[in-house]
Amino acid sequence: MTGYTREELLAAHEQLVDNEANLLTDGGSEPPVVVKIGGAKAVDPKGAVSDVAHLVANGTDVVVVHGGSTAVDETLEELGEEPTYVESPSGVSGRFTDERTMEVFSMVMPGKLNTDLTALFREAGVDALGLSGVDGGLLTGPRKSAVRVIEDGKKKIKRGDHSGKITSVNATLLETLLDGGYTPVVTVPMLADDGVPVNADADRAAAAVAGALGAKLVVLTDVKGVYADPDDESTLIETADTPEEFSALESAAEGFMTKKVMAAKEALDGGAAEVIVSDANLNDPIVTALNDGGTHVTPGALVEAEEAEQ
Repeated sequence: MTGYTREELLAAHEQLVDNEANLLTDGGSEPPVVVKIGGAKAVDPKGAVSDVAHLVANGTDVVVVHGGSTAVDETLEELGEEPTYVESPSGVSGRFTDERTMEVFSMVMPGKLNTDLTALFREAGVDALGLSGVDGGLLTGPRKSAVRVIEDGKKKIKRGDHSGKITSVNATLLETLLDGGYTPVVTVPMLADDGVPVNADADRAAAAVAGALGAKLVVLTDVKGVYADPDDESTLIETADTPEEFSALESAAEGFMTKKVMAAKEALDGGAAEVIVSDANLNDPIVTALNDGGTHVTPGALVEAEEAEQ
């Protein structure tokens, strides 16, 4: 991948989609775009990098948030340690972070992965700036002392204080960077209230950022979106605009998709303009998502039925 001037990116963007009217060319009248790039091995970030370059060149403010669970697991295994995953009583699976896992997490996420991804964006002509949730107190909140899990069919309490819940985003920091022409590339860990870095889910971090900025959130993953039948991509749920449609979306989500739907709800509750779950591995994944690709969830999906009738 080679670097491009702003003029070259603008010229290339003319060929990106067939309908020029669909482009987000007026960044002043459009909300920012927060792009969550998944950390699964099946997710190739190259298309997203190119799309971000085109959007930024056309004046759209973009914040990138990335995960990296696969890389963390691989590093743990190389060190002879086994990653630990747990299931919550609500059926959501997630990483259990102990002290050793947190050490590896801090090395891999803000160290190697964030640096590598930031370099990819800069090579593509984007003035990217990498930072973690610790930097500038970007992502903060309380530390969790324990988590409720299901083990052997029984509800249990698993003690551990190396993860947290994001309750505050330093939106001023992000807005300052965007106003200065930078594209923030954000990753966890977050900063706990006691000043200690702890783990946090990257999808929910992206949701918190999108809510704080009133942005459109594009969650890129390795499938087309949320399927009514998880084994049949032809059952893609294209929109969820009402509480009834969102309830159906929640019911359809399984496995890793459960967290993404949960993140969609948190983003919209926080003030996001829209959430889109879409395929990362398309040629133009972000532009496709913004132009009706994937599963779109709008704020109306969270309006209570009685409010919707008024």
